[in-house]
Amino acid sequence: MKIAHVCPFYEPAIGGVKQVVAELAKRQIAAGHEVHIFTSDWDKKQRIKILEETIDGVKVHRLKHWCRASNFMTFWPGVFSKIFKGQFDVVHTHLFAHPHFVLAGLAARLSSAKHIHTTHCPWSDAPRSLIGRLGILVSYNFFSRAILKITNKVIAITPWENKFIQKYGGSAHQIVNLPNGMDEIFFKKITNNNFKKKHKINGKMVLFFGRFNVTKGPERFVNIAKILSKQRKDLTFVMVGPDEGLMEKVKNQSKKEKSIKILGPIRDRLEVIKMYQSAEVYVMPSYREGLPLTLFEAMASGCPIVASPVNGIPYEINNENGFLVNYGDDKEFANKIEKILNNKKLANKISKTNKEKAKNYDWDKIFEKTMKVYKDD
Repeated sequence: MKIAHVCPFYEPAIGGVKQVVAELAKRQIAAGHEVHIFTSDWDKKQRIKILEETIDGVKVHRLKHWCRASNFMTFWPGVFSKIFKGQFDVVHTHLFAHPHFVLAGLAARLSSAKHIHTTHCPWSDAPRSLIGRLGILVSYNFFSRAILKITNKVIAITPWENKFIQKYGGSAHQIVNLPNGMDEIFFKKITNNNFKKKHKINGKMVLFFGRFNVTKGPERFVNIAKILSKQRKDLTFVMVGPDEGLMEKVKNQSKKEKSIKILGPIRDRLEVIKMYQSAEVYVMPSYREGLPLTLFEAMASGCPIVASPVNGIPYEINNENGFLVNYGDDKEFANKIEKILNNKKLANKISKTNKEKAKNYDWDKIFEKTMKVYKDD
């Protein structure tokens, strides 16, 4: 099978959509398929000079973008001709409403390729510029709506999305609910874990792992850390992730707090596993989420979770495997973190439950289900 993935970013950019595409592509190559990835030449910071390369057997095509509506939405019209002329069996687009979804979807239709689309949960009232709001209004109600109507199957990563997909042009029979996954290596216990020693982390570790973006709430994590630091001195609050506009603010906000350690992005997978397994609690104080990969990675690592009940998260977290706290309620976040830290029996119970639940989201299983969507009529 000749497969094309069309996504807004790929290596070296960091992000959940990119990771989903990479995990699927890796397994599709291993299964003997020919896989191409079409993406922008923008990595959220600068243009990437290498436009054509093969990464682990996957042919990566970076197309020059003409303009950007924001740091995460780019316009690269060359994708239309690439898909139209590519003679693909399946075109799998990622992220609803972006121009590449419309152009690649139309090209797939005209070339008689099967078009599969994963929306990646974009539906929210997250803060946007005037241009962003206008773009969403036009795309959701006209261009993307038209393409969604002619898409073969629409993958919703959480049932929370279903009502939005139907509101903006999809139908119930198109929708397949299929979550993101996580690699089985996250289940494996790391012996001689040196993460805390390497990064000079003392005491118990409370973790934030995500993009320094307004949707992820890193500034809220700092507020939570300040509350807990007044109550106890045995905690280190570790923040890991790439800057997407809030790094400087977070650094200024936390510069007087010795218990807060900002490490920046970590790309090495083994180091990420060590990080999860070193943490006592994983905190997601997000304003908006889809169904983040980090949620399942933390589960597989046996890490208790305290998160905002936004979008797809309430479908995965309950009092058996973590706690949900309303976005912005920093004091209650601190209370729930404290509850886990103070009750070893509770923490162990949550850890065991999370490891068991995470088995449902193994990437090998998600890959098999995705291939079934490709093949179904």
